[in-house]
Amino acid sequence: MGFWFFMLLMDLLIPVTMLGYGRFFLKRAPKNINSAFGYRTSRSMKNKDTWEFAHKYCGKIWYVSGLLMLPVTVLLMLFVIGKSADCVGTVGGIICAVQLIPLIGSTFPTELALKKNFDKNGKRIRKQEI
Repeated sequence: MGFWFFMLLMDLLIPVTMLGYGRFFLKRAPKNINSAFGYRTSRSMKNKDTWEFAHKYCGKIWYVSGLLMLPVTVLLMLFVIGKSADCVGTVGGIICAVQLIPLIGSTFPTELALKKNFDKNGKRIRKQEI
């Protein structure tokens, strides 16, 4: 039971992190464009407008993904209560790997939205509600 609980906590790190940062980014982007914290791509760092847009857009994806992954993770881990450490570890590892898809994959729709709404210099070409 101890290893199962440990794996549950580890598997909850990604959805909880996505919920927290998603909510944070929805409310406000980091104040200054920087290369240390936040959604950092060359397109998002063009200017303050692209920086804020990217954080709100990615924040929404992360928040919704985190909300969906949290109960699914708990439910899937409930199926392996009392199983061997190998089984719990394998299921936990698979869950973690699947959770990385929306975590990393959120970059693609965010970059596409930036491309649709801003020109190559970061000037807004259309107004889009996030």
